[in-house]
Amino acid sequence: MSAQGLLKAFTLAPLLHQPPKATMDNAWITPLLPHDHNLLVFANVFLQQLGLPVPSVPTMVLAGSQSSGVLALNAMLLAAVLASLLADWIWYQAGRRYGYQVLSLLCKLSINPSSCVNETESRFSKWGVWSLVFGKFIPGFSTVAPPVAGALGMARSSFFLASAIGAALWAGLALAAGYAFHAQIDTTLGWMADHGVRLAVIAASLVLAVIAWKYWKKRHFEKLATIRHIEIDELKQALAGPRPPHIIDLRSQSLAQATGLIPNAHLTDYDALTQSLQNVDKDYPVVTLCACPQDAGAVHAAQSLQKLGYRNAFPLRGGVDAWMASIQAA
Repeated sequence: MSAQGLLKAFTLAPLLHQPPKATMDNAWITPLLPHDHNLLVFANVFLQQLGLPVPSVPTMVLAGSQSSGVLALNAMLLAAVLASLLADWIWYQAGRRYGYQVLSLLCKLSINPSSCVNETESRFSKWGVWSLVFGKFIPGFSTVAPPVAGALGMARSSFFLASAIGAALWAGLALAAGYAFHAQIDTTLGWMADHGVRLAVIAASLVLAVIAWKYWKKRHFEKLATIRHIEIDELKQALAGPRPPHIIDLRSQSLAQATGLIPNAHLTDYDALTQSLQNVDKDYPVVTLCACPQDAGAVHAAQSLQKLGYRNAFPLRGGVDAWMASIQAA
């Protein structure tokens, strides 16, 4: 071989033996997914509808993108609907048996417990059976709606029909989206495989930011909650005196009727506080109460009234539960 040929072979050899360029591959995701996608979808939807912080929409979208066809999609849809109905039935039965105590328990886990009870009940009263259909698309509401339906005595047939329709629409859209955009999802998964470290850092940062925000909200409320509270015995003595306090009940009409009315209390919501005090002097005693965890709504209302000049506005410790317990004890 001539010197020129040797030089050419030496020059091209590294190019001929270069390893193939890395391509985006989503094979890494396969070991993370159980072989039975139906069981995965059932378990994830069931746990989320029970109230656990395990979002099921990403799981359904991913499972839909890996589906082998329409029959497999229908099987996953059936699994999602059955899981949702089972969880909804558990909360529905709890609502029928324990009433609004179940809703208060769920709202303790809410980001905004001061409005959770009233907003949930208000939506249900306004939308009726449709709240179970479209409530699946509202984060958090899909879990608290079934116990409200049970507490208000909704017929089981109506409850199951509305819940099934809502679950089918909600899960069907997620699965269909995954199936329709499977190519784009595969590309995204490949990109994620190539940028795993960056994504992990971003995800960790987001989680820490959420935790910090919730901690700040908790500390902020604890600071507000240091306001002086009225004890139930103190309230009853004042009601028997010459200046009975003006009581502001922050429950809705239907919630008050379901859990018991308080004599001479003025039912109102947070946005209409001043309207219920039009004929009340600013130095007159005012007591706020609610059916919410840690008297959160009553605390916020009393704080707002004090800023408006109602110096003697204070929340009732224990709220509606304390009042009802005193009535039963008597």
